[in-house]
Amino acid sequence: MQWNLEQLRLFVSVAERRSFSAVARDQHKAQSAVSSAIAMLEADLGVSLFERSSGRQPRLTEAGTALLDEAREVLRQCERLNGRALAMMRGQEARLRVAQDEAMPYQPIIESFEALADKFPSLEVQLTSAAQGDVARKLVERRADLGLLFYHDQISEALERRVLGSVEMVTVCGVGHPLAQQHQVDRQQLAQHRQLLMSTQSSVYPGSEPASPRVWRADSFYVMAEWLVRGLGWAWLPRHVVQYPAYQGQMVELVSEWTPPALIVELVWRRDEPLGPAARWLAERFAVHLQAIGEKSR
Repeated sequence: MQWNLEQLRLFVSVAERRSFSAVARDQHKAQSAVSSAIAMLEADLGVSLFERSSGRQPRLTEAGTALLDEAREVLRQCERLNGRALAMMRGQEARLRVAQDEAMPYQPIIESFEALADKFPSLEVQLTSAAQGDVARKLVERRADLGLLFYHDQISEALERRVLGSVEMVTVCGVGHPLAQQHQVDRQQLAQHRQLLMSTQSSVYPGSEPASPRVWRADSFYVMAEWLVRGLGWAWLPRHVVQYPAYQGQMVELVSEWTPPALIVELVWRRDEPLGPAARWLAERFAVHLQAIGEKSR
C-alpha cells in the first residue's frame, strides 16, 4: 500500500466537514486535487470511503465509517511521535506554564511546587488559576504547557489526558441551616430547601443536575461556600473546600445516600507537545499528594 499521511488528513477532514470544496479552501488546494488524493487513498486501501452523488454532500460508506477512527488514531500517533522527538531534541524545558482549575486542592499544589523548586532550581514557572473550561482553552491556544482540571467529556481532540486521582464530594449546609439539625437526610428533605449548584459555561461537574426545585448557581465552589456559611442553602462541595481553614466550624456535613461521585483530577497537555522532564516529574508529585489527601480524608 502506498497511501500517505496527507491522504489520511484529507480523508478525515472531508469526513468531518462533509465537503470536498470546503476542505480544498481550507487547505488552499484545488478541489480536484483533494478529490484525486481521496481517490488514490481508496485505490490503495481497496475500498470506497465516500458515496458520491451529484449535488449531494459526500457521505461515508460503511467501510469509510469503519476506517475513520483508525485514520484519526494514525494521525494522533504521528503527532505523538513528532512531539516526543521534539521533546528529546529540546531536553529539559526552560519554562513551565501550568494552568489549574481554581477548585483544585490547595495543599497538594503548593507542596508539589515546593518540591519542584528543589529538583529543578533553574526552571521558570508560571501558575494560573481559571475556570475549568478556560484551563483547556489555555492549552489549546498554547498559553499553557500543563493543565490540572476535573474530568469532563467536552475536551479538545488536540489534548492528551491522564487521571491523577480524585477528590471526594460531600453534602453540606451551614451550621444555622434547618438541615443542620437533621444530620442524615434523604432526597425529599433536600428538595425542600434551596440548593447551591456549580455551573460553568464550558464544562460540567458531577452533580450538576439539581435535586431541588429552588436553585442558585455559581461558577466557583468558594463562592458557593460563602453562600453556604450564610445559610443561603445546601450544596455538594469538594471535601477540601469544606475543610478550608476559613470555614472551620461553619459547615455541617450531612449523611446522605444522594451525593455525586468524586471529582476525577486529570493532567492534560497538548498531544503535539509532550511533557518535558520537569513537567513529568511535577505530574508524579501531584499524583502522590492527591493520594495522600484522599487517604487523610478517609
